Amino acid sequence: MEHINSSYFEGNYKHIWKAIIPGDLSKKEVDFLISFFKLNEKSHVLDLMCGYGRHALELGRNGILVTAVDNLEDYYQEIKSTAEKESLPVTAVKSDALDFSSNDKYDLAICMGNSLNFFNEADTIRILTNLHKMMKPGGGLFINTWSLTEIVAKEFREQYWSHVGQLKQLNEGKYLFNPTRIEWETWIISPDNQTEHRRGVDFIFSVAEMRKILANSGFELKVVFSIPGRKEFTLGDQRAYLVAKALS
Repeated sequence: MEHINSSYFEGNYKHIWKAIIPGDLSKKEVDFLISFFKLNEKSHVLDLMCGYGRHALELGRNGILVTAVDNLEDYYQEIKSTAEKESLPVTAVKSDALDFSSNDKYDLAICMGNSLNFFNEADTIRILTNLHKMMKPGGGLFINTWSLTEIVAKEFREQYWSHVGQLKQLNEGKYLFNPTRIEWETWIISPDNQTEHRRGVDFIFSVAEMRKILANSGFELKVVFSIPGRKEFTLGDQRAYLVAKALS
């Protein structure tokens, strides 16, 4: 197999994520955020590691002021272009999560799509502690993950295939300890048999560990949902949404 060029991969990787995520999920999540956190045109939301902006742009379409942060140029440009084209109150910022800082004060910070699990415990606390400094008193924090111990212990597979359109994706993972993590290798294969190979790590934390991490960062974990606003998380659920509050 030939090695595919990264520009080909980046363009298709975005479409893979868009295809994997159910079409109406982002809107349902945003509807919950607006209702649960009582967001309005005076609210300011930080979308950290925002990807291609599926939440940031939808919040903007509801008149919510949003700062959307990601470290990938393609994502930054897509959000910036869409926000300008639709005249949305969304500001795109290109920055690593570990380095981002702002003088703004946010009513709500969100971190979706399992992205916080890219970081070990020390870096997660660093990110959340920095977030706490940017929050208004009592501000909300909303984290989406499918890498809780309570999920992964049941769902983990060492190898699996998936198909998105004409692309095939092979995932191979090793479940390791100290720290608990899954080290992934992924191959995306095009119709003409070219491939792109990537490695990644998901760090695995239990609900109790996340509660402690949040507390050490200035937040209190209030509730964990599997379906936001409708069902609290229980064993067997495949995704989790952590709702926390910034302490004074």
